[in-house]
Amino acid sequence: MLPEFCTTPRLVLAAPQGRSGKTTVTLALVAALRARGLAVQPFKKGPDFIDPGWLGRAAGRSCRNLDAFFFPRETLLRVFARGARGADVAVVEGAMGLFDGVDLEGSGSTAEIAKTIRSPVVLVVNATRMTRSAAAMVLGFKAFDPELELGGVILNHVARPRHERMLREAIKRFCHLPVLGVFPKCALAAIPDRHLGLVPVGEEEREAEIMGALQELGEKYLDVEGLLALARRAEPLTVAFSSTPPPAGKRARLGVFRDRAFTFYYPENLEELEAAGAELRLVNALEDELPPVDGLYIGGGFPEIFAAGLEANEGLRRRVREAAEAGMPIYAECGGLMYLSRSLIFRGHRYAMAGVFPFDVAFGDRPSGHGYMRLRALGGNPFFPAGERLLGHEFHHSRPLDLSPSTLFGFAVERGYGINGAFDGAIYRSTLAAYCHLHALAAPGWAPALVAKAREFRERGSVS
Repeated sequence: MLPEFCTTPRLVLAAPQGRSGKTTVTLALVAALRARGLAVQPFKKGPDFIDPGWLGRAAGRSCRNLDAFFFPRETLLRVFARGARGADVAVVEGAMGLFDGVDLEGSGSTAEIAKTIRSPVVLVVNATRMTRSAAAMVLGFKAFDPELELGGVILNHVARPRHERMLREAIKRFCHLPVLGVFPKCALAAIPDRHLGLVPVGEEEREAEIMGALQELGEKYLDVEGLLALARRAEPLTVAFSSTPPPAGKRARLGVFRDRAFTFYYPENLEELEAAGAELRLVNALEDELPPVDGLYIGGGFPEIFAAGLEANEGLRRRVREAAEAGMPIYAECGGLMYLSRSLIFRGHRYAMAGVFPFDVAFGDRPSGHGYMRLRALGGNPFFPAGERLLGHEFHHSRPLDLSPSTLFGFAVERGYGINGAFDGAIYRSTLAAYCHLHALAAPGWAPALVAKAREFRERGSVS
């Protein structure tokens, strides 16, 4: 293991609870810092694809996820240090409330992330209908964990100058903390919502307008110099990296669906596939034919929104079905599972999909599965040995219909819902399609196994 010192200035933006405005505040800060010519590395706490898409676009660098449920401490530090290389400052957006984790100890919380990377925290407070009480709230968060450095406050939804003055004076007098930003009520640019959160960045037609507005708001309402000074107080980190030789032999060609319908990919998943010996070939499922490949990776996204376009590309759907029949290794997550189904039923319409699996997928008004997952691999799983335990997450409103009793599954669900509450990962030949999203660094055998299967398929004669 080779030690590396990470001295990148850093901040964690957290909140007392969700819906406090921390995503838009974080975006405004990232945009304002970038406008000053700084290289900004964004991070998002926890499993998420949509917020990181916006943060990455604001920074001009791929956003990385920091997740203490998925990663042991040393892995989390490596994810942070690797992402922060070459950056002038790192900005981490928290999730939920600052101390909210998976148990009463706060395991996996934003606070745990901040302490692991030794970062000061700025608390984003929704000040609606509060004055002096805001100081009591902030003081409670400051005292709750003495090991955490709460370095300042950003106020959101401030009604008028008198409201701001009372809030500032109360926090200064009772909390002894600086107010590092004040956003007037309704000032933050609204990014449209969808059933899983914000609309992904690539779909929003007003993206450039929103980004410009966020930059202006950040410059106008944030104490950017004060926030930078706080970030520079972060202590250096010592991180151990292993040196892995590049794989020998010819690289396997791996198709990756990447377009407006399929956007949910962790950067590390693609990087680990390349490190394992894959040559990635991006496929637009709305327009492209299937290129010569030895395997497929179909991530998540919103195929239901683009179902008509996916249906219209009949040639790709047919070729994917033929590839699965021929034994090509295919790994699919959530949206990918929907694509591999027989049909997708959404808002009263039925759309033909690839038909690898003999079931349809329908949508409900409430999530079928939402949160972290624990899985145990079953026999016959194409990519994981029987008995291996895996951590992942799910967030889906859809569910398969008319599952056959003979359906083969790759995972037993120990926490979560998956396909039917007991199992996840439908199997057909060398195809595995699950609702669970895996992070490659939390499942280190996944990328090498998928690439190895692709190499084996290539030796037998790939689809071209």
